[in-house]
Amino acid sequence: MPQLDPSSFAPQLVWLAITFILLYVLMAKLALPRIGEVLEERKKRIDGNLDKAAALRAEAETAKAAYEKALAESRAKAHALTAAAADRAHKEAAARQQAVAATLAAQSKAAEETIATARAGALSHTQSIAAEIAREAVRKLLGQDIDAATADAAVKSAAAKAN
Repeated sequence: MPQLDPSSFAPQLVWLAITFILLYVLMAKLALPRIGEVLEERKKRIDGNLDKAAALRAEAETAKAAYEKALAESRAKAHALTAAAADRAHKEAAARQQAVAATLAAQSKAAEETIATARAGALSHTQSIAAEIAREAVRKLLGQDIDAATADAAVKSAAAKAN
């Protein structure tokens, strides 16, 4: 193998140095600047995307804060409307209850008056029936007829003593 021949080491080393320097210059002048440009563009694009992401994040946080504020206001408004509706319902229920109570009181008073009238009628009717029974009892027991006025007076007297 000619590469391992010690007599040709010096020219090989010279050509190695020339090739190395030539490749180094080509890499330093042509390839590395292009790679640097690509890396710089990539860095700028990434930084731009990060800036956009930060701006979008700030915008999203602003929108979220506005949404939460609107939601809180809506909840407060709904709570106020619910409280107002409940208050109105309570007032209406109280008014209906008062109206029903007044109606019941009027009906109760009318019923008491009717009962009092019926009681008075029943008592007067009872007294007339009692007078008739007293007249009939006297006629059967004593064999005498007494007049209706005497029988009424006796029943009234007995009723007054009983009360």
